[in-house]
Amino acid sequence: MADVIAVHGDLTEQRVDAIVNAANNAMRGGGGVDGAIHRAGGPVILRDCVARFPYGLATGDAGWTTAGDLPAAWVIHTVGPNFTAGERDRSLLISCYRRALAVADELAVRTIAFPLVSAGVYGWPLDDAIAVAIDTLMDADTRVVQASIVARDAAIFDEVATAIAARTGGDQP
Repeated sequence: MADVIAVHGDLTEQRVDAIVNAANNAMRGGGGVDGAIHRAGGPVILRDCVARFPYGLATGDAGWTTAGDLPAAWVIHTVGPNFTAGERDRSLLISCYRRALAVADELAVRTIAFPLVSAGVYGWPLDDAIAVAIDTLMDADTRVVQASIVARDAAIFDEVATAIAARTGGDQP
């Protein structure tokens, strides 16, 4: 079971073993978190995506690539459900976190940083996106030691930190 913490900052600047990318099914870059990771990591990430995922990746699944110029060693890509487009099966969002942790375990990752998968342009309701992230990460059987939920927005960071404190019965670790 990993310690779960909230971090206010930029996902692409996290000094962890792996960062998680909220990718699209095509695995060819995109907007939001996906675009930021590809821009900061450089073209090697896209080349690795094309080579490793020639047919893309299914919603709820995860896979890894190199991290290029990012401080992390790995990018674990996961495809969240697009709530706005009608993909509202909560089990797919839970699967994103579980599969990302399974891939992390395969890579011997000990520290990992997540965005709130599907909570941006995919429109998953923020309170539920936070609950799914925290509950799934805290309940997981994993060798990951620390999982960070990274928020650029101060208000969202506060919501994540408050939810972690409520779940743990105190301040976040």
